[in-house]
Order: sequence, then structure tokens, then C-alpha cells
Amino acid sequence: MASKLLATKPIDKILAEASEASEHTLKRALGPVNLITIGIGGIIGAGIFVLTGTAAAQFAGPAIVISYIIAGIGCVFAGLCYAEFASMLPIAGSAYTYGYATMGELVAWIIGWALVLEYAFGAATVAVGWSGFVNSLLGFFGTKLPFNATPAVSIPLFGHTISAQIDIFAMLAIVVITVILVVGVRESANFTSTAVMIKVSIVVFFIGLAAIYAFGHWSQMTANWHPFIPKNTGHFGQFGWSGIMRGAGVVFFAYIGFDAVSTAAQEARNPQRDMPFGILGSLIICTTLYIFVAGLLTGVKSYTTLNVPAPVADGAAAIGVRWGVILIDLGAIAGLASVMLVMLLGQSRVLYTMSRDGLLWSWVGKLHPRFCTPYITSIVVGAFAAFLAAFFPITLLGELVSLGTLLAFTIVSLGVWILRVRHPDLPRPFRTPLVPLVPICGMVVSLALMFSLDAPAWIGFGSWLIFGLIIYFTYSRKYSRVQRTLAAGSAKQVSSR
Repeated sequence: MASKLLATKPIDKILAEASEASEHTLKRALGPVNLITIGIGGIIGAGIFVLTGTAAAQFAGPAIVISYIIAGIGCVFAGLCYAEFASMLPIAGSAYTYGYATMGELVAWIIGWALVLEYAFGAATVAVGWSGFVNSLLGFFGTKLPFNATPAVSIPLFGHTISAQIDIFAMLAIVVITVILVVGVRESANFTSTAVMIKVSIVVFFIGLAAIYAFGHWSQMTANWHPFIPKNTGHFGQFGWSGIMRGAGVVFFAYIGFDAVSTAAQEARNPQRDMPFGILGSLIICTTLYIFVAGLLTGVKSYTTLNVPAPVADGAAAIGVRWGVILIDLGAIAGLASVMLVMLLGQSRVLYTMSRDGLLWSWVGKLHPRFCTPYITSIVVGAFAAFLAAFFPITLLGELVSLGTLLAFTIVSLGVWILRVRHPDLPRPFRTPLVPLVPICGMVVSLALMFSLDAPAWIGFGSWLIFGLIIYFTYSRKYSRVQRTLAAGSAKQVSSR
């Protein structure tokens, strides 16, 4: 029983599926620039525009710069492991497929189900934030809508009436992104590239603006940076070095999204060369931008004033460039739109791969006859994410997203180590350095951050996994291609006796 649950998917079978080319497979239409923009599109979002100020004000002070460096190094450990897998097994399943190849079907199912938390719930979380920036921008211009963007409704549930807010902007954002995903991966990549150019330009604009201001107001900047590491208040995580580490745990989630590059491996033209470039390149670019923004923002304004919804926009206002606030709001809107697209793209590709393995219903893996995209899955996931975005507050979704992501990081890091031991001679276009040290560091960082999250998040995560396991044991095990192959092999052995 246990051996069947931990049955692995053969590497040669995964490679054969990755090399297939027909109307029933995904198009290989993405080049290195598309992949790196998908990575940047998934990473730069609410983190750089919101978390920088929050973490500086509450935990680290100006030393939030160090927090970003620590979090970036932690992500690089996982990123190096993702790069090896993505170049070696260029298929759309990402951490799900890597777990299937190394730790078996049950682990693969758990990680695939957890990725729903990262991608679908993550897209919903970002959509709520996107809606907030749109409302803020409209308010800046004094625009009044002919309707309430978040009307209150009463929902009857088990004999009780619950009051909820419908976030119309968040829901419509998911709908538009879903339409783009159905039309095609090239169109999706072009949309992402455009959004990335806009938001990176805005981030660079703020860096340039703040740098110019710094040279003319150096005494003010140095005063705001002093002390660079504020003295601990006597409580763990409130400034000092413990605050820097806690700040690193908070801003770590500003890096979530780079792993979505690996879900596009089956649509990359040259995955062996380009996947490591996309994953590691996007991480390096984003880490550099984060460090500059954090350093300059805490110089322009005292860190004690940065615990606000839009600290970067407030930084532009403090410099005296009022119109810069509008540009930063536009950059945040473009940035969050691309994050939604990357997350929903990743989600549909993981479910598509699970369906091809027989673990989900056949309609999940059905491709559009013209666009060659998993259109039914994209629509269903989009509808689910739109529902979450419309009715659930952002605080309820955020920690669930983090748990799903960190579990994926842990599985991928462990998987690289296992595969090096079991199949040391497999061709590896990109090799993770210092194995097993790098995978161990990746696991330690991820697990430490997972166990730092609150009990309610773990209760929600556990409930989600139980629901997924019910599907696995009632449907997936019966129709799994790997399980059927094992059963057929056992039947042959019995008949030959």
C-alpha cells in the first residue's frame, strides 16, 4: 500500500512527455526575455510597494535593507534548485512534477494541491490589492463612480445572515486576466512584458528621483538612517538583529512568484538554456531593485512614518513630486496585474499536468483547438479566484498563500538532493552548486518561515489538504497512470507464474 502511494513517475517518461509536439500539447513559444519578464512579473507587486514600509516601521528600521538581502539569499537557495529541475525536466508541472519524480505520487498530489493555495489564492489576494490601488487613483483625480465598487450584501448561511463586501474591481480584474490567458501564452507573455516594463520603469523612476534628492539633502538622509539598526525594544522581533530577521521573514513574501517561471518550461523554446536564466535572472534583478528602494525610502522619510498603505507613493510626495504619486500608483496597478496573470498562468499549467497524469479529470487537461491553451481549466480557476477576490478580505488569504509557496520550496530543495543520490548520471544542463548544502539551506529557510506563521493559517492549510486528500483517495488513485502501470505489471507477474 505504502509503496504504491510513494510510487515515482519515471524520469524517461517525463522527458518523453516534455518533448512531445502535437495539437494536444502546449506551444513552445517563449524565449529568454519572455521567461525573465514572467519571473519579474510574478515577483514585483505588493511587496515592493507596501511591505517595504511596513517591515521597516514595525521590525527593522533602515536595516530593512539587510532584511531584503537575507530574504534574497534564502530565495536564491530555492531558485538554484528550481533552475536545475526546470532545465532537466522542462515540463509544465513545476514542483508537482519534481516531487512526483523524486518522492512519489502522494507527495506530488499534496504539493500540487498546495500550489493551488499559492497561485489561485495568491491571484485573489493580489486582485484585492489591485482594486485598492485603482480606487486610490480614482480618488486622487476626484472621480466618482456611478456605482459602489464594494457594495455590501447579505448572504444566508446555515440559518444565519452574513454581511460581506463584493469587490467588483477585484472580480473584474481576474475576469480580464482569464480572457488573456485563454487567448494564448504568447499574448499572455506580451501582456506581462508590457506590464513589467511599466512597473520596472516606475521603480527605476523612484530610485532616480530619490537618489537625486539624496545628493541635495544628504544631512536629512543620514539623519533618517541613524541609527541604521535601531535598538531592540526588549521584545523579540522589534528592531535590533531579531527585528532584521523578522523583517526578512515578512519581506520574503515579496519574492513569491519566481517559481512560476518553471510552470512555463513546456512552453519555452530552449528550456535547457533559458529556464535557469529566467528564474535566477528575475531573482537577481528584483533583489537589486528592492535593496535600492528600501535604502532610499528610509532615507527620504523616517522609518517611523512608513507604516502606511502606500509608503513608496508617500516617499515621492515627501520629495515634493506630487505627480510622482500618480506614476507610482500606475506602476503598482501594472505590477499587480502582471502578478495576477503569472499566478493564474502557473495554476492552469500545474492542473493541466496533473490531469495528463490521470490525477484529475480529463477535461482539466483539454486544450483549446485554436489557442492550444488549457482553456477550461483557466476559466474554472479564474472563476474560483474571482469569487475569492470578490468576497474574501486580503488578510484571510495572505498566509495561506505563504504556506503553499514555502511547502513547494521545501519539496523542490529536497528533491534535488534525492535525485542527485538516486540518478547522479542524469544529464543536467544546469547544476545546483554545493549539493547538499544549498538544498539543505533552502529547506531550513522555508521550514523556519512556515513554522513562524500563526495557528489559524495552519488550521486553514490543514483543512485544505484534507479536502484534497479526499479527492486523491476517491478519484486520483483509481485513474492514476502510474498506478495503472504498476497494476498492469503486477498482473503480468501473476500470469507468468
